[in-house]
Amino acid sequence: MNLKDKIETPIEDTVECVEALARIVKENDLGKIKISTADIDIVIEGRKQQSAVIPPMTAVASVAAPTAAEPAEAVKSAEPVTGNFITSPIIGTFYSSPSPEKPAYVKLGDTVNVGDVVCIIESMKLMNEINSEFSGRVAEIYVNNGDSVEYGQKLFRIE
Repeated sequence: MNLKDKIETPIEDTVECVEALARIVKENDLGKIKISTADIDIVIEGRKQQSAVIPPMTAVASVAAPTAAEPAEAVKSAEPVTGNFITSPIIGTFYSSPSPEKPAYVKLGDTVNVGDVVCIIESMKLMNEINSEFSGRVAEIYVNNGDSVEYGQKLFRIE
């Protein structure tokens, strides 16, 4: 049995898929994209720019200095965000439910376990179920149904 007999998708379709993925990596200046199925693993690495390293955006809270009228204890510092984050493993469109007429996989306050499906991300006309890597309560949902998401973008915070 040769490799072509093992792969159910014609090699021409696979080549077109790889070319499309390479375009996405180049156009979006991505470092790496990996697609795995039961039969094939595809890894495409883009050029890494060494001249400019931009750290991820972080929220910065401004705290006003206490005035003479208010004691120092009254000024609260920004509370750090705690919990685990579920991030997007791919670029695509976020869907909170399996279809428009079905309820969302998870809502704020729901409890999830490791392996539970929390959303779908559509990429290149493929629906990719995203599973929770953590157990806990859904504390925040950072995207809305139908939003475009980037690789590594925060989707949920689990406490």
